[in-house]
Amino acid sequence: MGTDFFERRAVISGVGQSAIGRRLDRSGFQLTLDAILAAVEDAGLTVADVDGLAMFPGGGAANLPGYANGNLYEVQDALGITTTWRQGINEGMALPFYGPAMAVATGQARHVVVWRTVKEGSAARNAGGRPAYGSTKPVAEGPLAWLLPVGMLSPVCQVAPYAARYMHEYKATREQLAWIPVTQRAHAALNPDAVYRGPLSVEDYLGSRMISTPMCLYDCDVPADGATAIVVSAAETVPDLRSPVRIEAAAGVVEGRPSWEQWEDMGRVGHGAARAMWARTDLSPGDVDVAQLYDGFTIEVVWWLEALGFCRVGEAAAFVEGGARISLDGELPLNTWGGQLSGGRLHAAFGHTAEAVRQIRGEAGDRQVRGAEVAAIGNVGGFEAGAALLARW
Repeated sequence: MGTDFFERRAVISGVGQSAIGRRLDRSGFQLTLDAILAAVEDAGLTVADVDGLAMFPGGGAANLPGYANGNLYEVQDALGITTTWRQGINEGMALPFYGPAMAVATGQARHVVVWRTVKEGSAARNAGGRPAYGSTKPVAEGPLAWLLPVGMLSPVCQVAPYAARYMHEYKATREQLAWIPVTQRAHAALNPDAVYRGPLSVEDYLGSRMISTPMCLYDCDVPADGATAIVVSAAETVPDLRSPVRIEAAAGVVEGRPSWEQWEDMGRVGHGAARAMWARTDLSPGDVDVAQLYDGFTIEVVWWLEALGFCRVGEAAAFVEGGARISLDGELPLNTWGGQLSGGRLHAAFGHTAEAVRQIRGEAGDRQVRGAEVAAIGNVGGFEAGAALLARW
């Protein structure tokens, strides 16, 4: 495999997180600065070394309740740095470090910080417990022309038909899929920063309230407050870094119509991104030591397990049943920090990327997977699918 791919000229040099909780008193701006400073220190750099900034998603002030990224200019001013590259990233490639990696690979910057901050836990409280996610001023046009008349504004309502179709087509059962949140909760028990750390059983899962059939409470990620920052550095700076991680391959593909309600195959999502990623590396699914797969909802983990080739299409339910294969000592440890189902919705694979870096470095504490050298990341469970491999430098 050639080495001229742009991601080979970039590394992830640092990850940092603020406090994470259901509701935090600190503002989104304060959480953002906490995470950025932690990530820069983790990289072995100083703020003065940073010459690139990126937000994910872009758009300045929060564009939805609970989206708390702050303002790009205010963050730069607070840090007191001079930038040669900045970007307000939208979710086009569905990988938080994709744009920054391009920037350092093409010489536009040497060290870029990209961050994502959420206050969705507080937003839900301020909204009286109603879902904070979704349009605040719905108008029946575009996709909402189909969704609004039936009250389909919440993502759980939009994803549930996909789960129902998958379960019908492949005869998957809730008893089988329960092992994803149950196993991830066991992992979260070893993560002091996880929102939920108490035990969860299959019986608890089956007995929980239904949110949008067939998805119950424990199929849904946990709204939380917190910020995650990632430092992406030019590969030529590796001697100056504390513990860099290689970006082995990265890709994002929209292989169908870019809309939830018009997707052609409700049982297969993410396959285009996965194929494009594997085409950029000599590695194969058997080389992956740990998987950090987007889990806004349980069904999204199912899609990624199949798209990335860890099992065949229609076999993910059997693959996760019993939890042995996806446990910390299993053949494919899955979402070892608890994922968004227990660790908290940090969004857009930021929490997944931070955990992948820690696992590869051997810095994951009690949840460390022995000998982890290659991590797979799957981000977003819809048409904006992105996939990546990170590996030990």
